[in-house]
Amino acid sequence: MQGIATVLSPITGLKWSDDPDDLQRYGIDWTHLWSPAPCAVVWPVTVEQVRAVVRAATTNNLALVPSGGRTGLSGGAVAANGELIVSLEKMNRVLDFNAVERTLKVEAGTVLQVIQEAAAAQGLQYPIDLAARGSCTIGGNIATNAGGIRVLRYGNTREWVVGLTVVTAQGELLELNRGLIKNSSGYDLRHLMIGSEGTLGIVVGAELQLTEPLPASQVMLLALPNFKSVLTAFVQLRATLRLQAYEFLTDVALARVVQHGAPEPFDERHPYYVVAEFDDNEDAALQVFEQGVEGGWIADGALSTSDDHQRKFWHLRESITESIAPLKPYKNDISLRIGQLPAFLAEAQALFAERYPDFEVIWFGHIGDGNLHISIIRPADWSEQAFAAHCAAATKELAACIQRHGGSISAEHGIGLLKRDYLDSTRSDAEIAAMRAIKAALDPQGLLNPGKVFAPDRHQ
Repeated sequence: MQGIATVLSPITGLKWSDDPDDLQRYGIDWTHLWSPAPCAVVWPVTVEQVRAVVRAATTNNLALVPSGGRTGLSGGAVAANGELIVSLEKMNRVLDFNAVERTLKVEAGTVLQVIQEAAAAQGLQYPIDLAARGSCTIGGNIATNAGGIRVLRYGNTREWVVGLTVVTAQGELLELNRGLIKNSSGYDLRHLMIGSEGTLGIVVGAELQLTEPLPASQVMLLALPNFKSVLTAFVQLRATLRLQAYEFLTDVALARVVQHGAPEPFDERHPYYVVAEFDDNEDAALQVFEQGVEGGWIADGALSTSDDHQRKFWHLRESITESIAPLKPYKNDISLRIGQLPAFLAEAQALFAERYPDFEVIWFGHIGDGNLHISIIRPADWSEQAFAAHCAAATKELAACIQRHGGSISAEHGIGLLKRDYLDSTRSDAEIAAMRAIKAALDPQGLLNPGKVFAPDRHQ
């Protein structure tokens, strides 16, 4: 492509491609709902190359899509309208460890698991943990304020970013917060960038806070008769044990995992299952289990006695996405206040049963922080087009249900393209207007990840 070559060739040492295979691979994320159509992909290896790319794009009015591990589920990394993809995967170095402050400086393309291993090598941990740890990158985690399986213990990514390096839409470099613990000097632009999905700036580096390793733990797998019992068990376990994670899945989700090769955990199937990890305290755990059996809110259970047991219990939860991936399900990622979950779930499940009886709906998620994942499987005799249309209608009704219960249409994968039309179910008109004003101020040409979060407003 002569046009893009003219734009990119002057940038010293920059690798780029407009090969169709590269455009296909880098133009989509895990949603697979859009046909990729970028103009090219660039792979900068330095901050200066990122700045040069942004400046060239600004001069030529060329839209940019930042790209990390592309494990998102909202279309946030999709390039379907001739954009230039800025892949940060080659900016993947661990730059520095500060033993006094227990911080780690990394480039944006560093894979989460690499960060976890670098922390472990120093006798510490980076506590954010996701099932996609082996492929997601810290830049993407920051862009969506990723949560994962230990939010109830450690919070979201936001809590662990003490410094951020960002390239603005004008190609300027921002060093935000610079690792300070206390910094009351006006607007904290670091937190504005976190969760902004690449629409306000391109994250090129971060300084992360590390902490002590988790203490020795045990994992309990519980079978429960109803969703009310899921919350009852959560309250009782939290009151008695130091929880590290509390995850749930339905019998429908378990069936898919078993079909994918996992062994049945119990002799009988039950409606709901919980994987709870907690600081080692076997006596207290058994006491809660006995109370639950006597009270009728626990139907069956097992307590880990080895690392292998723990891995098998967690496999039931963490392999759900893998087990259904070949079916290309339509996914929703939502959050509510924990106390609202029973009423919401009852209404949402009734809605799906009444309005979409042909759908197989798989529910699982992070109950400890109110985050539910909903995966809808396409019936074998439905076309992809008809399925997508019905799923969009279902999401519209789901968004209205979420709004009634005071929740969010996106918990940890961002708004992207997929949830853009439902943003007003979570944010008020005044909030959206303020967000648009921030976007216009920081990216006046509308070139950074256009169309994500809300429809582009490019008047230039």
